[in-house]
Amino acid sequence: MPCKIAALSERALIRVGGPDWRPFLHNLLTHDIEGLAPGTIRFTALLTPQGRLLHDLFVHAGESGAVLDVAATGRDGLLKRLTLYKLRAKVGLEPMQGAVHAAWGRPPSQGGWARDPRLPDLGWRSAAYPGPTTAAADDYDAHRLSLGVPDPALDGRDTDYPIELDFDLLNGIDFKKGCFIGQEITSRMKRRGAIKTRAVPLGPRGRTPPPGAEVLSGELRAGEVRSGRDGRAIALLRLDRAQGGALTAGARPVRLDPPPWLADSLGLTS
Repeated sequence: MPCKIAALSERALIRVGGPDWRPFLHNLLTHDIEGLAPGTIRFTALLTPQGRLLHDLFVHAGESGAVLDVAATGRDGLLKRLTLYKLRAKVGLEPMQGAVHAAWGRPPSQGGWARDPRLPDLGWRSAAYPGPTTAAADDYDAHRLSLGVPDPALDGRDTDYPIELDFDLLNGIDFKKGCFIGQEITSRMKRRGAIKTRAVPLGPRGRTPPPGAEVLSGELRAGEVRSGRDGRAIALLRLDRAQGGALTAGARPVRLDPPPWLADSLGLTS
């Protein structure tokens, strides 16, 4: 496959600098930032103290600071929250001009690219690519959906826990790093294995059900569709019900369609 490059207009950038930028982010986010090498990326999240998802983000590390790749609709809210947490830390925070780009297929040749840490097949991301695009954001969204990877900005709600959106399976949480906001509840869920609900791909039979469509297993509610396109959807489902009978979404038959990375981790079958 040739290299495809798309600008992701639904993402925006925040510049983080100052001598305390690493410990500042490390103590807030779900992943290790202290050990993040320049030129690489972390997929991570900022949670509420109750462990629910507030913001998903990618941290692009540089030599003396980082660039945060965040949902454009949430950038102002994230900046305000980070500013509140700053206190006496020597950290600078500011919105940054520029675009997030994603590449997939063949490796791109220039533009500050780093491998997407969630799944190798997703490709690469850049917060500094200066060149032309060869694909649209919709093409990248279709690529992501083909791999069954949820987009927290589309598929998440403020009532969701990050594990429910598969952060633990997509390298978005470091359970060995120690404290972060919401760490106690997140670690307890993982330790006890009490994760009844997950973001799982569906393969609809016919038209893709709309976001918000109720997913039923027989007559029992199994969950709801969060996003979808081109005959594939992501739904947040109760796993015990999702595998217990024939599924419908919006009165249309659907089926579980887990990719290998998810099926192997959770023991799911189509």
